[in-house]
Amino acid sequence: IDRLTADVPDNAEELILDLYRRMPTIRITDILLEVDAALGFTEAFIHLRTGVPCNDQIGLLNVLLAEGLNLGLRKMAEATNTHDYWQLSRLARWHVESEAMDRALATVVAAQAKLPMSRFWGIGSTASSDGQFFPSARQGEAMNMVNAKYGNEPGLKAYTHVNDHFALFASQMIPATVSEAPYILDGLMMNEAGRQVGEQYADTAGFTDHLFGTSGILGYQLVLRIRDLPSKRLYVFNPAETPKDLRKLVGGKIREELIVANWPDLFRCAATMTAGKIKPSQLLRKLASYPRQNDLAVALREVGRVERTLFIIEWIL
Repeated sequence: IDRLTADVPDNAEELILDLYRRMPTIRITDILLEVDAALGFTEAFIHLRTGVPCNDQIGLLNVLLAEGLNLGLRKMAEATNTHDYWQLSRLARWHVESEAMDRALATVVAAQAKLPMSRFWGIGSTASSDGQFFPSARQGEAMNMVNAKYGNEPGLKAYTHVNDHFALFASQMIPATVSEAPYILDGLMMNEAGRQVGEQYADTAGFTDHLFGTSGILGYQLVLRIRDLPSKRLYVFNPAETPKDLRKLVGGKIREELIVANWPDLFRCAATMTAGKIKPSQLLRKLASYPRQNDLAVALREVGRVERTLFIIEWIL
C-alpha cells in the first residue's frame, strides 16, 4: 500500500509563523471595541436595577476578559491602569450575569454565521458538546464538589456547545458531580444558534431513554457515543414479527397505547421548554424523581426507546 500524501504541506508551519510576524501588535480591548462598534454586543449587559446599558465600555470589557481568561478581577485590576478592583467588582455585580452573557454570545454567534467564510465550514445544523473540569477553592469540599474521576480536588465543569461554524454558542457551569446528559438540551435551547441545530453529537455522559425522548419531541437528533453498545437492547412495536435471527437483540415491546394516551401532555412539555418556561434538565430531573408508574414519565421513556432503537439501527447499518 502506497503512503498517503499529507494534506498539510511541509512548509505550512513556516507560512503560519510568517503570517503571525506580519500581524501588528494590538491591545485585545481595542479589538473588542472594534467588534462591539460593529455588533453592539455590550448592549446586552444592562444594569440589573435600571435596565440601562453599561456606559463604561473599557471597564466592562476588562471584566469580560477576566471571566474569559479565568484571571479573576484582582489580577485584572493589577494588569490594567484604567480601573481598580472595586470598580471592576461593581461593574461585574451590576451588569454581568449569566442571561446577559447568553444574549451577548448569541449576538456574536449570529454575526459569525453571516460571514462568507463560515459557509466553508458548515451550515450551522450540527453541533457537539462536552464538559471540561476546572479546579475551585478548597471550600468546594464542603459543598460536595469533588468528583473522583478528576482526582481529589474540588471543582466545577464548564459544559460547552460548538456548532459546525466553530462557534461556541452555549456555555454552562455545572457541578462536577452531576451527569452531563440533562444539560445537552439546555445549551441547544439557549439561543437561535442552538435551535438551528438538527444533529447534536456528545459522549455517553450518562444518557437515558428520557433524554432520547425529550430530544425527539424537541426535534433534535442525538448522536451519542454509547458505551457498551453491543449490550443495549432494541425495542419494537410487535416482537412477534421480529425476524428470528434478530429476536435475541429485542429487549421488549413499545407500549404504544401509553404514548398515544399521553401525546398531548408530551407536546405541552415540548412547548413549555421551547418557550423557555422550564429547562430540559429541570424536566428530566423532575421525571426521574417520579414513581415508576407515573404515566407521563413512562410515556416519555417509551418515546425515548423508539428514538434510541432507531439510532442504534442506523448506526449499525
